[in-house]
Amino acid sequence: MAKIKVARKSTAIDMTAMCDVAFLLLTFFILTTKFRPSEVAEISIPASTAQVAVPDRNILLIQVNKEGQVYVGVDDQNTRLSLLTKLQERYNLKLNADQVNAFRLLDAFGVPVSQLPQLLSLSNDARARMKQPGISLEVVPPKQSEFMDLVQLIRQSNEEIRVREGRPSSEIMRIAIKADKDADYEAVNEVIAQLQQKKVNKFNLITSARGSGEATTAKE
Repeated sequence: MAKIKVARKSTAIDMTAMCDVAFLLLTFFILTTKFRPSEVAEISIPASTAQVAVPDRNILLIQVNKEGQVYVGVDDQNTRLSLLTKLQERYNLKLNADQVNAFRLLDAFGVPVSQLPQLLSLSNDARARMKQPGISLEVVPPKQSEFMDLVQLIRQSNEEIRVREGRPSSEIMRIAIKADKDADYEAVNEVIAQLQQKKVNKFNLITSARGSGEATTAKE
């Protein structure tokens, strides 16, 4: 009796659904990815076993490099613009529209306020290559240091925006200090001392998780 051969049928897999899912995932990651801001100073942070997460938004970041130079940065663009308006009034700065827009996009800076116009006139590449001298911690009575003046104006600007937008008090701007592990102790101590003199006693100290070069933790 002759064998009956069963006709072979090719198996076709419809990839449409899988392509749709892949495209949706790609779109999600593109829209939600937060790129790391450019570093105004190269800082190697110390390791720690602390497990308090650093806030990812609405933060005033104070950086201290190994030479003891101080830099400040704000993540909110509206706060930056409000700060710049106050700096223009207090320090009599004359800025054009391009300089104002450059400051709006500036993640952090470390120059005396009087040198801001020159810094903002540079191209992005030139500004990234520039070695910024840091913000002065020097206190000349009866005035406070330029550093502390900036901190207070930043916090004031951010608080005005929070109140105007009707956001809860839980969204008050947090302060984080990111100091190099080899930073001059006196500079870091002076930053903390000036904050505490103005009753700012709650802030984060940014470190790296022990055993990991990328994860960050904080201590209060």
